[in-house]
Amino acid sequence: MTSAVHLDGITKRFPGVVANDDVDLAVECGTVHALLGENGAGKTTLMNVLYGLYRPNEGRIVVDGEPREFDTPSDAIDAGVGMIHQHFMLVDPMTVAENITLGHEPHKWFGLAVDRERAEREVRELSDRYGFDVDPGARIEAVGVGVQQRVEILKALYRGADVLVLDEPTAVLTPQEVDDLFRVFEELTAQGKTVIFITHKLGEAMHAADEITVLRDGRNVGTVAAAETDRESLARMMVGREVLLDVERSPGSPGERVFGVEDLVVSDDRGVEAVSGVSFEVRAGEIFGIAGVDGNGQSELVEAVTGLRRPDAGRVTLDGRDVTDESRRERIADGMAYVPEDRHERGLVMDFDLVENGLLGNQHREPYSRGGRVDWRRARGHAEEIISTFDVRPPDPDAEARSLSGGNQQKFIVGREFARDPTVVVATHPTRGVDIGSTEFIHERLLGLRDEGVGVVLVSAHLDEVRGLSDRLAVMHDGRIMAVVDPAVASEEEIGLLMAGERPERPDAGEGTELNPPRDREAEAGGER
Repeated sequence: MTSAVHLDGITKRFPGVVANDDVDLAVECGTVHALLGENGAGKTTLMNVLYGLYRPNEGRIVVDGEPREFDTPSDAIDAGVGMIHQHFMLVDPMTVAENITLGHEPHKWFGLAVDRERAEREVRELSDRYGFDVDPGARIEAVGVGVQQRVEILKALYRGADVLVLDEPTAVLTPQEVDDLFRVFEELTAQGKTVIFITHKLGEAMHAADEITVLRDGRNVGTVAAAETDRESLARMMVGREVLLDVERSPGSPGERVFGVEDLVVSDDRGVEAVSGVSFEVRAGEIFGIAGVDGNGQSELVEAVTGLRRPDAGRVTLDGRDVTDESRRERIADGMAYVPEDRHERGLVMDFDLVENGLLGNQHREPYSRGGRVDWRRARGHAEEIISTFDVRPPDPDAEARSLSGGNQQKFIVGREFARDPTVVVATHPTRGVDIGSTEFIHERLLGLRDEGVGVVLVSAHLDEVRGLSDRLAVMHDGRIMAVVDPAVASEEEIGLLMAGERPERPDAGEGTELNPPRDREAEAGGER
């Protein structure tokens, strides 16, 4: 077979960072190639070089046997390379056909007007050719994320792409939509297209790819055939040592209720209702998981229960006390720790050093503060303990937060919050951006807190993570909890249906399943709830 893409000795430097270090990559025509690695390994940077978003400092790009120099993405598109980014670049009020043909619209009347009928016809023919089942006349704002992703792929194909690069394409999809996407890959390669997809998920790489290239610290550590490897070998390549991939969780022993949310209604920054009458409770010694595709109200729910956003209605209780009107500082004092979704906006002050960041939330409390004065000796000891326990690198308490990698920033935040001696921990994407080894350690600590009698609310976009750790699992869709299931009993398919807002055929998807009624928009519009 011939190479569709050959990257030879690609080096890309940014100030103080070598993102790609002499990377070689060969991708055969008509195959699916996974680019696997931890966050920060250099995967997206390498593909941005291929797509013309970055110029390499060293190395050369060969596409379809011809050496190329890409100054812009337009150059890459002209050479037959298309890229579908993790965050879709679509115009919501426009139709599918308008988005796909944008900038390349067919015209009529001597070029004086856009030929919309021809545009829809061409998009329908393209969709049918690849079995995409996309309605050219549908508006983007009215279709799901799985369809939006197909629109992005069709947009690249419409522009003549023979090589398609997808960056973390499953990040916003349900399990069923992931399966549909992989079937799309099969159809594309059957018709001679080449697919490169970026991922950090071992199972996806093995399931969908013909070959897998692993990057670690900006370097290519090997390319293997997917059929000739296993998860353990890939994890070792990614991390550089043996790691425990599966969560080993003993049965929990839940106690009394320590945290509750009752009929919570929360609006987003635009004033649109994002959380609609959510209720749940968490017991001591229990991990209560919340699963769902990002953007279904999880962020607003977490901000409301942690004191960062005021709810429109409902209440939050902590150890039997109503804390709905309490500030974030008061909730910390009451025993609530919080690992935020955005470590830069919510978790750290980037210009502070680690001693100062370790003090956040404790600066008014003993033993770190006495008589209004900070005890900096104790504060430094606290930071050093977090650094040592959670293997934060570099192990320098005087280092500014911004000087750490994203994964080490995350480890420091998790360490600080777990050290608060909490009654309840609200952990939102606690392993986002950390390596497999650190993920293993954080999972062990979450289970350790549970076994010590702490109530844990775990929100994660990784279904394997939230299923593996949770004692009970709530599934959110469109601002509501669709059901609370036993993750040891409910199948991935059933959870995926709930994530998509559908009811599984088996209404008792797991013992003790609690199903909420479907959302009645007509009743809500009439003022009923």
